[in-house]
Amino acid sequence: MNIAITGAVFAMLLGSTAAIADQDSTSDSAHAMRFVKDSAITTEVKSKLAAEHITSLERIHVDTDKNGVVWLSGTASTREAADKAVSIARNTDHVTSVHSDITIKSAD
Repeated sequence: MNIAITGAVFAMLLGSTAAIADQDSTSDSAHAMRFVKDSAITTEVKSKLAAEHITSLERIHVDTDKNGVVWLSGTASTREAADKAVSIARNTDHVTSVHSDITIKSAD
């Protein structure tokens, strides 16, 4: 009888451990997939900015968080260039929103 109870307790503990291990590998996989998606969004926005051939857009930094939110920072020479960068980011697939911290650098 003790062997049966010990076996049942052992099986329950082993099953719980397997379930936790499975959850961890799933969350690691999901994290990796999110990272790839975020990197792809960042790369696509950067490529579109470069394709515009606007010199001041080269000083704009792009980052994407896990929710598809694009963060733009850096400097632009005109408000129009900064607005263009925001427009490009907004019109990129899988972007959920855009936050711009772009400053306008006056020509001195």
